[in-house]
Parts: sequence; C-alpha cells; structure tokens
Amino acid sequence: MALADDTTDAGTVESLTALHWVGIAAAAVTGAVHLYLGVQIGGTFGTAFLVATAGFAAGIAAVVLDYRRTVVYLLGIPFTAGQIVMWYAFNDVPPVPPIEIADKAAQIVLVVVLAALFRRERGG
Repeated sequence: MALADDTTDAGTVESLTALHWVGIAAAAVTGAVHLYLGVQIGGTFGTAFLVATAGFAAGIAAVVLDYRRTVVYLLGIPFTAGQIVMWYAFNDVPPVPPIEIADKAAQIVLVVVLAALFRRERGG
C-alpha cells in the first residue's frame, strides 16, 4: 500500500512532475493570500488565516522534500476543500473581491491536483 512507503522514484526535487509544480504554485498562491489577509484582519480570525498559511507552507515543504507525499495529498484535500466551504459559509457572496477570486480559484485547482496526484500514486 502506498501509504506505508510512499517514496518516489528519485526522492528529490527532480522527482516532481509538472502536476506537482501546478499544485505547489496553487498552494503558494492561496498561502500568500491567507498570509496577507491574516495580517490585515489580525486578532483571532486573522490568526486562523495565519495557521492556514502555515498549513500550506508545510504541505509545500513536505511535497518538495518528498516526505510522505501520499499522506500530504490525502490531508490536503479536506484541508483545502474545507476552507472553500468555510469561506462560502462565512461570507456574503457576491460580490467577490478579486483577491478572494484568486484564492478560491487556486484552492479549486489545488484540490483537483491533489486528487489527481493521489490517484496516480495509487495506480488508478
């Protein structure tokens, strides 16, 4: 089972595919947006944004360092999808500010990429 030993062929940055890089870029975009909003909002709610930033950064680092990538994919899907749901639940939409459009687009791309990477790792 891939979860027990999910190393890739090279175990280095060279083992990252174009799909990995799309996911890394999407995670970086949403992480940067969360960092910006966390600093702007401040307080307890802003801290939640900063925690999300740390989660995206940790996920990027784990994938780049080839640390249990399959587990990162599995954890990243609900982590990111949950943020989309929470955003919708806590916001009056529309209108949607451009920064939030970029964030949600990046998150949707990230969920799709993580699902595709997991499926590929599992041989399906």
